[in-house]
Amino acid sequence: MSETLQTSDVAASDAGVLAQTAIAVRAAGSALRERFGDVVRYQTREELMRALAVNDDTALDILRPRLTSLRPEAGWVEDELDGGALPPGEWWVVDPAEGNVNHLHALPEWAVTATLVRDNQPVLTAVHLPLTGETYTALTGAGAHVDGRPLHVSQTTDLALSVVATSQARPDEDEKVVRRVGTSITAMLFDALVVRTAVPATLHLTNVAAGRIDAFWQFAGARADLLPGALLVTEAGGQISDAQGRPWTPQSESFLAAAPGVHAKAVATLSR
Repeated sequence: MSETLQTSDVAASDAGVLAQTAIAVRAAGSALRERFGDVVRYQTREELMRALAVNDDTALDILRPRLTSLRPEAGWVEDELDGGALPPGEWWVVDPAEGNVNHLHALPEWAVTATLVRDNQPVLTAVHLPLTGETYTALTGAGAHVDGRPLHVSQTTDLALSVVATSQARPDEDEKVVRRVGTSITAMLFDALVVRTAVPATLHLTNVAAGRIDAFWQFAGARADLLPGALLVTEAGGQISDAQGRPWTPQSESFLAAAPGVHAKAVATLSR
């Protein structure tokens, strides 16, 4: 079999896996939507952590068997807060309740994500927003879509006319990172039109891919936060890098995704 045919076969296989992955994240999202409702005030951090774990387990009970059946040899990333490079081969990077804290506080910004990573490169991803019913998908070389409609990043070229966003990487972040986030927000408040700050990262990145937001940046961060959006943005025509404009990898200490017309200007602002 020629290399061209082998490549074609892999692409076709990945497309089939993506279709089934989208079905899986919708099913998990439906289960979490049934749990969504009134705000519950937890008295201790331990109570809150247990409630977060119940949400995770609810979705994982659906996702794990379905995704494992699609790629039985693929590894599984157990902790959605982990960062850094993965060993060679295929891995499922899943956030069963991206924006879990929002879910528990009856806020609408949460999702279910599943990304297949091959040799540290995301090759397909599905992001489902249960409250809107939208499912964002991307496949390397095949573009990014929302419910089958193609996604395209913004054509904006002026940072002063741009809506930009950032996200807290994780609770209990290192003080150096927290201060760097604060400094970057101040810089963007001077240079951009509007600065949005909220969690989770993935929802900002779906908006970058859809052209609603012109740039998103974050310092530190976890693989599950950034890999789905990185693939969505690049397949929608955007650029990703670290905050200094260097190539981004899961080991990078910062992340920037932007429309091509404002990427260099965002780098200049974040590098001040």
